[in-house]
Amino acid sequence: MTAQQYAVRFSAPAAKVLDALPEHAEDTVWDVLDAAAADPWGFRQFNADDPEGEDVRHASVGQLSLTYWINRPLRRLSVLTITWLG
Repeated sequence: MTAQQYAVRFSAPAAKVLDALPEHAEDTVWDVLDAAAADPWGFRQFNADDPEGEDVRHASVGQLSLTYWINRPLRRLSVLTITWLG
């Protein structure tokens, strides 16, 4: 991980989902999070109507979606939810 990337942490519910995913879906989660860690604002805002919610982002790839919060002071992404439709 380079100095410019954000560290990733999981909420307890997101960690449970991650543990239960098939291997290929877990690989996709990590691929998405690698992209998000390199450019946290590269995915769309979760609620575009919320001017104060710019740090809550939603990433979707195929059957996978996840929501994360960008903690700017700690340079950390907190994964709030993971949804796998597989």
